[in-house]
Amino acid sequence: MNILVANLGSTSFKFRLFRFDGAGEASLLAKGGYERVSNQGQAIEDCLAELRAAGHLRTTADVHGVGFKAVLGKDLTGCVPADDRAIAALEGMREIAPAHNPAYAEGIRRFREKLPGVPLVALFETAFYQWLPAAATRYAVPEAWYRAGVRRYGFHGASHKFIAERAAELLGRDDIAERVRGLYQAGPAPVAAGRPPLRVISCHLGGSSSVAGMRDGVAVGSSMGLSPQSGLPHNNRVGDLDSAAVPFVMKTLGLSLAETERQMTKEGGLLGLSGVSNDLRDIRAAAEKGDARAQLALDVLVHSARHWIGALFFALNGADALVFTAGIGENNPGLRAAICADLDQLGLVLDPVKNAATRAEGEISAAGSKVRVFVIPANEELVVARETRRSILAQQSN
Repeated sequence: MNILVANLGSTSFKFRLFRFDGAGEASLLAKGGYERVSNQGQAIEDCLAELRAAGHLRTTADVHGVGFKAVLGKDLTGCVPADDRAIAALEGMREIAPAHNPAYAEGIRRFREKLPGVPLVALFETAFYQWLPAAATRYAVPEAWYRAGVRRYGFHGASHKFIAERAAELLGRDDIAERVRGLYQAGPAPVAAGRPPLRVISCHLGGSSSVAGMRDGVAVGSSMGLSPQSGLPHNNRVGDLDSAAVPFVMKTLGLSLAETERQMTKEGGLLGLSGVSNDLRDIRAAAEKGDARAQLALDVLVHSARHWIGALFFALNGADALVFTAGIGENNPGLRAAICADLDQLGLVLDPVKNAATRAEGEISAAGSKVRVFVIPANEELVVARETRRSILAQQSN
């Protein structure tokens, strides 16, 4: 079975093609993408032509399903058919995720035209958090606000789900890994009696960042809330911010609401703090040369990550593993060391040699560390492909 995974932005189109064998094992056949996209339909045609020219597909009939890493839907989450209901859900939250929701709604429409009859599946980024306790989803807002959709959703769900499964495997808990694999089709399966809970904290640090806590493979909390704007500072998005700041700067600086939103989403985050760049490599280089604002940006990111790790450590009553993933998490030993500094009283100690050498999958905690620390490369597209395949097979069996 060939599954095409589409990752759509407002002006970008990225894809990966996976082939599943009879046992359900996936191999990556191809990946690619296009920037400055103005016509998603043309981008889809270019993608399919590229895959045919490379010999991965004979005809478009060799595409057996398309999976979308959708972000946020109005009154809809999970792994669901990418149909009119999914499009309406995406449109209903376009103001919360303006860079992605309109693109995904349009992409689904265009794929239906280009690949009629091919199953389309949307895996919402919020799906991983659908079993959160109620207290972890609510803001202290009027009930009418909550009914309108103002609540904590959580994002990077595909990334954190991959970490939940892979960490369980590395920790010898195949029972939990199997539980994670079946989440979206059957919900959380019962955990075998007598087994201790598996507590994992996952740090997805990249262009956008989040921290999630999982007990027995199921999320208990996330640093992200209503929108992908929230939580840790991102590359150029502000992250958490006191709501009073918005009317204050509008009045004080004479900004319109649109300009305030633009600055929070385009000029905030690591870019706003550092004044140098939204790329951590540039910020780190500037900090090493003595740039105080660049160093501040690094310090704020570390402070925020430690804040959320601590909150989730309490929610889980400890942790068996802390995992770093995504571009920044995988490639910045210095940042990992700063986040994990002086945590020996909580049972977490890094091995500095392992940490400095690790940029692929590996354990970086010291011998005897009660909390094991891992680097696990992100693989969100594989999760989308797997869930798309499972959804299609489940539909075919009904």
